[in-house]
Amino acid sequence: MMEQPYFLNDKEDAAMKHTVTLSNGVSVPALGQGTWYLGDAEEIRAREIDALRAGIEAGMTLLDTAENYGDGRSETLVGEAIRPYDRAKLFLVSKVMPSNAYGTRLMQSLDRSLSHLGTDYLDLYLYHWRGERPLVEMVAAMEEARTAGKIRAWGVSNLDTADMEELWRIDGGTNCAVNQVLYHMGSRGIDYSLLPWMRAHHVVLMAYCPLAQVGRLGCDLLGSSVLGELAAKYGATPAQIALAWAIRDGNTIAIPRTGRREHAVSNAGADAFDLTAEDCAAIDRVFPPPTQKEPLHIE
Repeated sequence: MMEQPYFLNDKEDAAMKHTVTLSNGVSVPALGQGTWYLGDAEEIRAREIDALRAGIEAGMTLLDTAENYGDGRSETLVGEAIRPYDRAKLFLVSKVMPSNAYGTRLMQSLDRSLSHLGTDYLDLYLYHWRGERPLVEMVAAMEEARTAGKIRAWGVSNLDTADMEELWRIDGGTNCAVNQVLYHMGSRGIDYSLLPWMRAHHVVLMAYCPLAQVGRLGCDLLGSSVLGELAAKYGATPAQIALAWAIRDGNTIAIPRTGRREHAVSNAGADAFDLTAEDCAAIDRVFPPPTQKEPLHIE
């Protein structure tokens, strides 16, 4: 039986129209909130907490963080931000570093993350990137944490097609629910092989940096003329068009990051409309899909 969706309350205007269903039957909003670089500056902490709460109240009840974001400061920020809300109505995601993703070390890292967040379970726990130790050790530790009830589901991050194929050959590896990778219309190398593989194997894409804000692959995405034209068509912002594009397939969760209330509310507004096939074709002409395999973009 499918569990209830992770929405703040039962009011229609507080729920996201676009949702994604994970392999364990849980339905989550297609738009969530990232927290990379949040929590690092004490002088803007209150503003960042206010932004996260505004996002939650706008329906973005999925929050993504990681143990190494600010050495736990991001998790602690999220823990403070979610304090006024019903934990059962939130979908909390954190990530474990490869150096901690095996044996008792994973459980120790998980317990630290839970303490930072002020909760006794995670809805989703991700292996942050491919490390040197065998994937079989990570899978065993994730399954142990799931059996113990400390996580509801697990997944991976920054794994490419060959990594996913290797994971699928491991006993328990097919329980992987999500692969979180960098994805936006200016960085869409995964469209060639990884994303088709994930769709065929019912692995949800979680797209980080969907607005091309961070890292070497950052670009003036929001200044593109095609986004400006589509924004005018829908009475939207270019950022909302970029987010609507990211979640267009019904199998993608986008997690834009912001420390400002007005941006969080605006991001949630991308849920209000759907791009047409003609819209997507116009975007493809400016930001074409790959014609060959590309290295997985990380930043």
